[in-house]
Amino acid sequence: MVSEDETVWVPFVQLQIRLFLFNVEDIVTAMNPTLMALLALCLPLAGAEKKAPLPKGIPAGYKLVYSQDFEGNEAKEKSRFWFTTPGNWKVPAVRGKSFIEFKTKPSKYKYKVRSPLTIGLIRDVEVKDFVLEAELQQTGKEYGHRDMCVFYGFKDRSHFYYTHIASVTDPHAHNCFIVNDKPRIKISHETTKGHKWSAKDWHRVRLVREHASGKIEVYVNDMKKPIMRATDKTFDWGRIGFGSFDDAGRVRNVRLYAPESRKSKAGDPFVEGRK
Repeated sequence: MVSEDETVWVPFVQLQIRLFLFNVEDIVTAMNPTLMALLALCLPLAGAEKKAPLPKGIPAGYKLVYSQDFEGNEAKEKSRFWFTTPGNWKVPAVRGKSFIEFKTKPSKYKYKVRSPLTIGLIRDVEVKDFVLEAELQQTGKEYGHRDMCVFYGFKDRSHFYYTHIASVTDPHAHNCFIVNDKPRIKISHETTKGHKWSAKDWHRVRLVREHASGKIEVYVNDMKKPIMRATDKTFDWGRIGFGSFDDAGRVRNVRLYAPESRKSKAGDPFVEGRK
C-alpha cells in the first residue's frame, strides 16, 4: 500500500527531473553552433590513445614492428632467435646488464656457401622495406678484420644480405655483401676506410633498406652520414639478424621499423650446418 506522503513525494520528484532536463535542453540549444562543432571534434580526441612519436630519421608511414631489450631471462630472450650455434649465445643474468652476447668458438657449425658462421636470426618477423636500429659492442681483439655483422633480406642459409663492419676495408671486409647460392660478393659502391670499434664501448647502428630502389645505407654513430651505401634488388622479404665472421660481440636495444611486416613461417635455417 502506498502512503499519503509517497503519493505527494513521487510526483514532485518527477516534476523536478522534467524541469532539469528541460533547462539542459534549452542551454544546449542556445549554445553557439560553431562552439558545438568544436566540442564534437574535441570530445572523441580526448579519449583517443596517444601514439609515441617516431624517432628522428624514421620515414612517415613506418611503425615499430619489433623490439627487444634483453631484460628477461636467458631462455625467454633466446627463444626469439634461431642460432647457428645456440650454445655460443648468452644473456647475462646480472641486473642492469641487458644485452645478448656471442662468441664464435668453439663451434662445429659448417656450411657449403662461404659466409659468416655466427648468426643469431630473429625468428618470427619478415620485412621488405625497413629501418633497423641497434647498439653493438665488439668484444674481440683488435686486428684488420675485427668485425660485427648485420643480416637482412634473409630467405634461407644460401640467400641473404649482410653488412660487415670491420676495422679495415677490403674486398672481403667492411662492406655490404650478398650471398646468393655462392660465396659472398661485395655489393657496396661506397664505404669508409674502416670502423674503430675501440673508440667507445657501444656503437649505435642504423641500417636502411628500400627494395623498390634497391637502396641500402648503413650508419654508425653519426646518423647524418652513412658509412656504406649499396644498391641491389635481388631479395625482397626476409628476416633480420646479428653476428660475426670470426669474433665476439654484444647486441642491445633492437628496434625494427617498417611500413608493413609479416610473420615468418620459414623455421630454423641452420639445421643442416649443425649436422
